[in-house]
Amino acid sequence: MHGWIILDKPLGLGSTQGVSAVKRALRNGGYGKFKVGHGGTLDPLATGVLPIAVGEATKLAGRMLDSDKIYDFTIMFGVQTDTLDAEGVSIATSDVRPTMAAVEAVLAQFTGPIAQVPPAYSALKVDGERAYDLARAGQDVVLASRNVTIYALTVHPVHGDDEALQNTRLEAVTLTAHVSKGTYIRSLARDIALALGTVGHVTMLRRVKAGPFDLLSAISLDKLDELAKASALEDVLLPLRVALDDIPALSLTPDQAGALRQGRILAGIAADDGQYFAELDAVPVALVEVEDGDVRVVRGFNL
Repeated sequence: MHGWIILDKPLGLGSTQGVSAVKRALRNGGYGKFKVGHGGTLDPLATGVLPIAVGEATKLAGRMLDSDKIYDFTIMFGVQTDTLDAEGVSIATSDVRPTMAAVEAVLAQFTGPIAQVPPAYSALKVDGERAYDLARAGQDVVLASRNVTIYALTVHPVHGDDEALQNTRLEAVTLTAHVSKGTYIRSLARDIALALGTVGHVTMLRRVKAGPFDLLSAISLDKLDELAKASALEDVLLPLRVALDDIPALSLTPDQAGALRQGRILAGIAADDGQYFAELDAVPVALVEVEDGDVRVVRGFNL
């Protein structure tokens, strides 16, 4: 059991609870003990793709933190909350409601590299303390701006007369954002609302893709339990290799694989510089770095 189980995380469940659910499923299915970790935090008020690494795949979980993500989210206009989502209390209100035309026009400002101030209620640390702990304790939390990239930002279509819809005042709008690591959708929603001359907060947030993983391979907690009881978790376990779908494979001979497993450097390999997924007869051996024909192990797999 070395690979990925992709959960369609339900509302209210934390990422660590998702890890616990997979550990419990492995135990109930009689698989024994394996290391389990998640490939990127998803807020309890968010739903969707939560990659869970099992066994040797946990060595790649950190790479998932650096991957692009795609989210669907709804901005409710007229109220800004302290948490920037529906869980918080109102801290600002506005009677202004933007039109669809105004929303579409402002999105270009938030596409490409942008500077973003994370929410006070976030897991970032301030002087060793979590920002959300300080905020909940009533302290003023000021976080530094960070540079992120919004690769694409689109409005979900609303059916009806196009001209009338363009001029209709909106209580809410749903968008899809393809973003880089470190992007906070709640901050993005806040800033879009402010750019429209109003305020707003997120009422729905769903991650539809994380790195190479999407909802097509995601399962519910009920399905996870069902498969565990049938000892059939292998049916939904994705190969360890899937998390490295953007990295080319490097086929090894048995002698080369043995050398890498011992931590030795391979010399004289005819491959371009860069990272590779080294394997022996389709069995993962290591994530490696090639430089000037030398191959060094970045992360070895005990398989």
